[in-house]
Amino acid sequence: MDSKERIVQAAMELIQEKGEQVENISVREICKRADVGLGLVNYYFGSKETLMEESVERLINGIVARFQGIREETKEASPFEKLLFLGNLTFEFLFTHAAVSRISVLTDMRSPKAGDNTHRTYESYLPLVSACRPDWDEETVKRKTLCLIAVMQQAFIRQEAVSQALGIDLTKPENRRAFHEQILHDILEG
Repeated sequence: MDSKERIVQAAMELIQEKGEQVENISVREICKRADVGLGLVNYYFGSKETLMEESVERLINGIVARFQGIREETKEASPFEKLLFLGNLTFEFLFTHAAVSRISVLTDMRSPKAGDNTHRTYESYLPLVSACRPDWDEETVKRKTLCLIAVMQQAFIRQEAVSQALGIDLTKPENRRAFHEQILHDILEG
């Protein structure tokens, strides 16, 4: 494994170990774990922030890949139940891993690219939205799926504002589940 990959792997390990204290991970700690000199982080990534964004993206990619397999895990469920299940898993992950999720969502918003976590999430949801509404044309399915992903990301990123506006506490799992189910009904029935 080359130096760059060792740095990313070390950062990913530290992110998983430290959980929500991502900001407490130092470049020195990463380099020590990767057994490389401090200057290589700047050489390969330009900044700690860029290294952390890449590391978080890789971690989230693994989670999103799991989301894409949800259809198999829930094959006896209706398309709506599968979409509800996937959305609840997504919300649970976002709120449980808030620091990592915030980095991922904001990075995708700031620097969108093909294959980023938002795009991969969209691809996971797309066939489920289509299965829920086979009467919709492809363009409508794509647009409604984008709306669903955007609402979920905004509800997470702006949870205090959303909670105040709607009078619900999104930090409580049962409220998130009810919110998500209502959003699904709004988008799929609207």
